Amino acid sequence: MSAPQIKQGAAVWPILAMALGTFVLGLTEFSAMSMLPLIAESFSVTPSLAGNVISAYAIGVVIGAPLFMLLTNKTNRRTALIVFTGMILLGNGLSAIASSLPELVVYRVLSGLPHGAYFGTALLVASGMAPKGKRATYMSKVFAGLTIATIVGVPMATLVGQNLSWRVCMAIVAVLALITMFLIYRLVPSSPVTNPTRLREEFGVLKNKLVWSISGIIFVGFGGVFCIYTYLADTIINVTETPEVTISIAMMMFGIGTTIGNLVISKLADHSPLATTGIALLCSVAIAIMYVFAATNIWWLYVTVFLLGASVGLAAVIQSMLLDVSPTGHAMIGALVQCAFNTANAIGPWVGGALLASGASFNETGYASAMLFVGGFIMWALSYLQMRNRNMLPAAS
Repeated sequence: MSAPQIKQGAAVWPILAMALGTFVLGLTEFSAMSMLPLIAESFSVTPSLAGNVISAYAIGVVIGAPLFMLLTNKTNRRTALIVFTGMILLGNGLSAIASSLPELVVYRVLSGLPHGAYFGTALLVASGMAPKGKRATYMSKVFAGLTIATIVGVPMATLVGQNLSWRVCMAIVAVLALITMFLIYRLVPSSPVTNPTRLREEFGVLKNKLVWSISGIIFVGFGGVFCIYTYLADTIINVTETPEVTISIAMMMFGIGTTIGNLVISKLADHSPLATTGIALLCSVAIAIMYVFAATNIWWLYVTVFLLGASVGLAAVIQSMLLDVSPTGHAMIGALVQCAFNTANAIGPWVGGALLASGASFNETGYASAMLFVGGFIMWALSYLQMRNRNMLPAAS
């Protein structure tokens, strides 16, 4: 048991404290995307160069997720959470005072290092506190902080950035990290690790080719989400040509789409996870192409961004598939999913930025996004073939 089981009512405050942490991480990761035009203007660089700020955060997550999950394998999990929130505080605080774009890029890497480890550790603590039959519910409540960040936090941060400064937003995130660190110390029960998994078992999952092909759906395919989302604010300013407030509304539509997509896709996947994933990826290709033409009308753009957000609901389904094909090494699986998701977060802006540097319009990042979703579908097809050859195709329920 990773944490003491406590009564359901008493679990409310520890869960809220940890959910505030995922809210802070959601703000850290997604609000920077909506403020790219402001960052680019602040340092007098092109939007494609400013996109390195997004990729830098993702690189930090990719490095930090497996590293810190393994380094803290035997550490009291409450202590680990306090350390991770301290790193979030430091990274965002330094980002707020960065004097140049390269300096900001370095601080964004630092900000990303604790992201995956915080998520993985918080979910393990919530799971350990949960009574029998309630683990998924407890874990989803911690994850809800990220969802709330995309619906409410990011649009509000965008407005603050537009009216004050992007530096103020990052300073606010640093203050929220400090509050989270204090609340975790006061409210989350001590969570000693009584039966740490051996490193050999954790690393053993990396020998499974099926694990890599399923993860590849996220590595490549989810780059399509970030290829569009990263330059969404620039698209609205330069192509749609509507007031800046519509950027916040578009970000909110993405968050609502993410929330609803998570619910709907998960329900569909209960009956056929593999088929649901394949169909959703093909739909995402169509959505990405639709974005190119919808960008000239703000209302159609809202619809497209909502649908793009819904595609993020695939993440939980893919992680569930990974757990099914790998009965051991779940800590490494959790780290791998975070690495995959944030590698996609690095690939998407890079591919979109390369297209923009070649002279393409901001809305034409939809074409690059479609190609990445096609890549995700190819990885899905490879996974399907492997599962069929191993007689592992999930039966429809």
